Amino acid sequence: MEVTRAQVGDALELRVKGRLDGYWADHLARALEQAVREGSHQIRLNLSEVTFMSSAGIGVVVKFYKQLEEISGSLAVSLASPPVKRVLELANLAILLNAEAQPAAATIAPVRMVGHLDRESPTFEVRDISPGARLACRLVGDPDLLRGCQFGEEHVRKLQFPHTTFAVGLGAFGDAFEDCAGRFGEFLAVAGAAAYQPTDGTNVPDFLLAAGASGPEMLVLYSVLCQGEFAQLARFEPKSKTSAAGLSDLVKACLDISGADRVGLVMVAESAGLTGAALRQSPARKATASGAPFAHPEVREWLSFTAERAYVRALTLVAGVASRDENCGPLSEMVRPLAKGSPACGHFHAAAFSYRPLPKGRIELRPTVATLFQSESLQGVLHLLGDDREIEGAGQSEFVRGACWIAPISEITAERT
Repeated sequence: MEVTRAQVGDALELRVKGRLDGYWADHLARALEQAVREGSHQIRLNLSEVTFMSSAGIGVVVKFYKQLEEISGSLAVSLASPPVKRVLELANLAILLNAEAQPAAATIAPVRMVGHLDRESPTFEVRDISPGARLACRLVGDPDLLRGCQFGEEHVRKLQFPHTTFAVGLGAFGDAFEDCAGRFGEFLAVAGAAAYQPTDGTNVPDFLLAAGASGPEMLVLYSVLCQGEFAQLARFEPKSKTSAAGLSDLVKACLDISGADRVGLVMVAESAGLTGAALRQSPARKATASGAPFAHPEVREWLSFTAERAYVRALTLVAGVASRDENCGPLSEMVRPLAKGSPACGHFHAAAFSYRPLPKGRIELRPTVATLFQSESLQGVLHLLGDDREIEGAGQSEFVRGACWIAPISEITAERT
């Protein structure tokens, strides 16, 4: 089977030639997946030269028809050979046979376009969603206790994360310190969902998704927590099929978009690879050496670093705070430079999921996050760090395309336990 591509107006047409049977169905699926990953959400299938179509081929077409419909895109068969037309009609899928008969994609109420920010890579499209919105930031706990793994029961706080908040830090799901002492790890909470990486040796991430307004609860050792509405939504796309943007560049762009020196940021984006670290043991376990978990050689037992970029081609949920430099008042104890030579500093955690395409235009954060946790597989949670070692360094996390929700931080309070 042969698949070729052509742009026809606003739609991408895939022209298929040959048999579309069980053997070749995966070939078409890969071509459709690649097209969606590259940002084509209006797809037409020219099946006029397909000599045979089995149920496996129908399954692929239906799968991508539903996937694109979920993100306000469309897939239709623009031309069909007689065998294909017969099979689709027998399967009660005649709706796929006429691109002109496709229902119009649902439109979202327009919002004022703020601007188009061109950088080396990628291109940003910025929209106001709640002009003038600000975030209040709470610093809970003492991150300095991580040095030497000094956390005890007296340092633990039970926090709730309603859908109006987002947070990153070290925590665990559970009701009592005794139950969580051996499991505390990196977490992030966004829009009524929370995910964390347990340090109990299972290496299996866990999550809670709240249906109501109350939000999930966690026992927390320390956290950066922001509450409020986001002021802007910035969509970014690569300038070429092979380009990707580093985390520091994206954060710098979000700072420029907001016009603030400190911002809170949530991002849903396709990953070109994440670089970072995760605890291997709970910092609530007493360390045998005072240098744990950062000093050599203890670091090998306490921290797991990505030797190369991880979670390539995953869809990631990223949350955190950023500033233009490290001298940013109370926030300075939580942020570090995101890359060598970068003026942007931050503290970000990422949850990696199996891939699904994002709809174009304005999207809402809460349903987007809920869909991720309900429909996709959570693969891991990572504290994002730049690896600037010469020769063997993995560099920084990179992203292909996605959406950033941004708001300035106007208030910071510290709550020590």
